[in-house]
Order: sequence, then structure tokens, then C-alpha cells
Amino acid sequence: MKFNALIIILIGFAFMVSCKEEPVIPKPKAKMRLEYPQGKLADLETENFSFKYNQLAKAELNGDKAYTISYPEMKGAIFLSYKKIDGNLSKLIIDSKRLSYEHATKADNIVEQPYVNPDEKIYGALFEVQGNAASQSQFYVTDSTEHFLTGSVYFYTKPNYDSILPAASYLQNDIRGIIETLRWKK
Repeated sequence: MKFNALIIILIGFAFMVSCKEEPVIPKPKAKMRLEYPQGKLADLETENFSFKYNQLAKAELNGDKAYTISYPEMKGAIFLSYKKIDGNLSKLIIDSKRLSYEHATKADNIVEQPYVNPDEKIYGALFEVQGNAASQSQFYVTDSTEHFLTGSVYFYTKPNYDSILPAASYLQNDIRGIIETLRWKK
């Protein structure tokens, strides 16, 4: 009986000594929190329109009436394309919406936000694409008689919505700024 009590005491003591360390618990993968500074505004002037854009970006002409506003730090860009309306407004709007909704196969949701500014004759829509689509935002604006401008956001990386969400939101705010400061030229 003495021997059994001694074994039980030794086993109990071994358990108490071995339980000093915390058990190793796997931790979830962490993602870096990305924050971007608010840039000052710069002017982009073309023969057909003008607007203000984030000075932290680099604006350049890419061929005839196509522009790129690059964000090297984010490895992304806003691509703009201008077209003159020649009795084809309905087709331009349908094509713009079709391009936005082509991302529906990879997107979780597409939110269409209309934009109307009758004082400056600017009408259009911003499409926020949620999910692992190639483009996170697309938009078009028009004066409905002469001018039509489309734009889209692309990142130079494989789309992972959770990872690029801070940058995508930042560029969506810049797109809103472009639309709000856009002025057509006669």
C-alpha cells in the first residue's frame, strides 16, 4: 500500500512540474494594416475636360485620349478613357456597364452608385466591385451631349480583396474626387 501511495504522489508531482508552460496555440495569420496619406490636389488639364487628382499619384497620357493615374506605392492605377459622343450615348453607357458587370463572376457584390451634378452637367455612376475581381472600381461620367469619360482601377497583383481593400478604398475616394472636380470644356 505504501508503494502505491508513493507512485501516485510521484505521478502527481510530475504533472504539476510539467504544467508550468502554456500550451502552444496556433495563431491566425496577421495582415499588415495599410494606411495611406491624404495627398494635396493637382490639376489635370486636357482639351476636353479638367479635374483635380491626388498629387501623390503620377498622371500621364497613354495614347489618344487615354490617361493613367499611377500610384506606385500601392502598385495600382486608375485608367481613364475619353470619347466624344456622336449619337452613341446609349451604346457608350451600355458598354461601360457591361464592362463593370463582367467582373460579376469573381465579385461577391457590385454596388452601383449614381452621380448627378446638373449645375456642371455631369451624370454617371461609380461601380464598387467587392470580392476578388480584377478591377475594384469602375465609373463613367458624361454631359449626355458631347463628352464621355470612363475609368477603372487595377492593381498590379493577383486580386485578394481582403489584402487590397485599404488601397481600393483609397482609390475609390480619389475617383470620387475626380468626378466631383471634373469640368467639361466647350
